[in-house]
Amino acid sequence: MSTDKVRPTKLKFKGEKTKKKRKHEDTEEGPSRRRRKEDGNEAPETWVLPENPIEIRGPTFILHPSDPSPICITYDSTRGRILLQSVDKDKSDSSESPSVLERTPTDVSQVWVVTRVAGASTINLRTGVGEGKFISCDKHGIVSADREARGPQEEWTPVVFPDGMVAFQNVYEKYLSVDEVAGGQLALRGDSEEVGFRERFWVKIQSKYKKEAHDEEKKRKEGLIDSSSIDEASTNKIYQAWGAGRTVVASGDKKELKKAKKEGRLAEALLDRRAKLKSDRFC
Repeated sequence: MSTDKVRPTKLKFKGEKTKKKRKHEDTEEGPSRRRRKEDGNEAPETWVLPENPIEIRGPTFILHPSDPSPICITYDSTRGRILLQSVDKDKSDSSESPSVLERTPTDVSQVWVVTRVAGASTINLRTGVGEGKFISCDKHGIVSADREARGPQEEWTPVVFPDGMVAFQNVYEKYLSVDEVAGGQLALRGDSEEVGFRERFWVKIQSKYKKEAHDEEKKRKEGLIDSSSIDEASTNKIYQAWGAGRTVVASGDKKELKKAKKEGRLAEALLDRRAKLKSDRFC
């Protein structure tokens, strides 16, 4: 019997370096590895609570911890109205109700899309169904969702409290609240001067948008994003329904936009410039 050693079956080429297997001296995972593992286990579409206002973006689920059943803000696209519906309306008496923080949307009408102009502290709440209407509030506190463009009355400033709940302040410095109207029905109002139980909401966003907000904030701090720039073309592209696919921007001086941004009315200034672009036959 031959005593020659059996050659390895794996081919080796001349000059190829042999890879050495590294042994882990310490089996304990480091903090960075544990963090990556935790982030990887969480699905991008997982509904989570925001920790600060900049995280509130993208698909959003808004709940109010009413008694005996929590209610959520929904949109009836057939009638074009905002409704406050119990999240337990389809639950049988025998089934056990999950906690408020475990709730997730069960219908697309319960999901709102949060957008914001770059660099602005305010947000816009747009319907996730239908033609995309914005939630607005007039000076009398009447809340509706029938505006196709965003202006001052469609701007909301989210305030996140230490317990995780959120209040929404409008341009008149009043707060969104749940109010009981005639017949025991519940409706939204926007004329509360102080934040109490009726003005506090649980807001849920998707995990991937929360991560996206942190990535943008990190780049901004490192100077990789110029927060002073105003992208008027991208904003007009979202809301311009005319022009045969060609995005049109105002030819006037942009100094007014920089001034408006400092004064906190950038969205209003952009809307005025878009309105001036349209001739009478387009209105």
